[in-house]
Amino acid sequence: MSHDVVNSVSNNLFTINNLWMMIATALVFIMHLGFATLEVGLTQSKNTVNILFKNSVIPAIGIITYSIIGFDLMYPGSDFAGKIFGFSGFGIGTNAMGLTAKYNQGYTYWTDFLFQGMFAATAATIVSGAVAERIKLSTFLVFSAIFVAIAYPITGMWKWGGGFLDTMGFYDFAGSTLVHSVGGWAALMGVIFLGPRLGKYKKNRINAIPGHSMPLAVIGVFLLWLGWFGFNGGSVLSADPAEVSLVLVTTSLAASAGAIGAMLTSWVILKTPDITMLLNGILAGLVGITAGADLMNPVEAIMIGFISGIIVVGSVLFFDKIKLDDPVGALSVHLVVGIFGTLAVGIFGEKAGINQLWIQFKGVLAVGVFISIFSSALWFILKKSMGLRVTEEEELDGLDIGEHGMEAYPDFEKAV
Repeated sequence: MSHDVVNSVSNNLFTINNLWMMIATALVFIMHLGFATLEVGLTQSKNTVNILFKNSVIPAIGIITYSIIGFDLMYPGSDFAGKIFGFSGFGIGTNAMGLTAKYNQGYTYWTDFLFQGMFAATAATIVSGAVAERIKLSTFLVFSAIFVAIAYPITGMWKWGGGFLDTMGFYDFAGSTLVHSVGGWAALMGVIFLGPRLGKYKKNRINAIPGHSMPLAVIGVFLLWLGWFGFNGGSVLSADPAEVSLVLVTTSLAASAGAIGAMLTSWVILKTPDITMLLNGILAGLVGITAGADLMNPVEAIMIGFISGIIVVGSVLFFDKIKLDDPVGALSVHLVVGIFGTLAVGIFGEKAGINQLWIQFKGVLAVGVFISIFSSALWFILKKSMGLRVTEEEELDGLDIGEHGMEAYPDFEKAV
């Protein structure tokens, strides 16, 4: 084969890889709309503008902070291999062609940055759902900016940036721990510091506060499922046809099995087929497979998804029982199932074994301890300096009026 033909094949592969990564980036971006509509659907109509505002500004904050500091914290370079912390300087930039990729030589630096940046804001979006309907907007935005800029990139560096978890052999393909449980731990601390919504728990009774739009919630879940093809499929970091297609299949099978597992479990326990449990079952299957989507065969993917669907129902009921108020089930979907999905790498698939399971456990523990301490300190400082909760009057009237001075549905008559 001539030198020109070799170069042509190489250039074509580079272009195809880059194109797929940009498509995956766009798919991950649309997940923010999924989070927004899901969160809105599962909460009260009087807080719709507030939730839409948060979910619209979080990606903006995430992309900017990731460009200023996050990318260089997460991928500091080989000098920091095996370390806990590394930083290669502020800002982003490369040669004029953008061909010097930090993480993978199969596509451009700019594609590298943008794909990784899309993941960053997702962690803060997870927090948004768990603390919805009672947190001050200004406080949440400050928390999100600091959390996305510093905490998420540091734990991401531990594995994806060549840090100590990577050296140890910890495996997290697309972020069951490094994205989902990172957001989940921060959300858990936020829920503890905030306390429940008014009227949620009275005289040892759990009072349901139903979401106002199941159609929006369903749209949100399907947008998230669509986006997950980029979330997991893009994490192959190339357009390799065999690996990408396998990942898309295991991702879909796990989501489907999660739906069935949650449906059956909720039907048995609650004596009724609960749509919110079904939706969270789909998301649970997706989160559960994310750590090992490239390692599993179809049967293993179905097993992981089905177990995730069972776990998420039990977890939602458990958090309600101990009076941790999570309006959208974010703690159950992202934290609890994120942990299970990470451990599943040591139970199912190509890396299954007691040694790998122990490594996975240590990775989960390390991330959990760091994020819990970091987010607790941040929530505490913000509580003392800015305050966490809106006033009781604002919460009762709705954050749309209290925080934004407007309503999402001004032409609709209010329910009495």
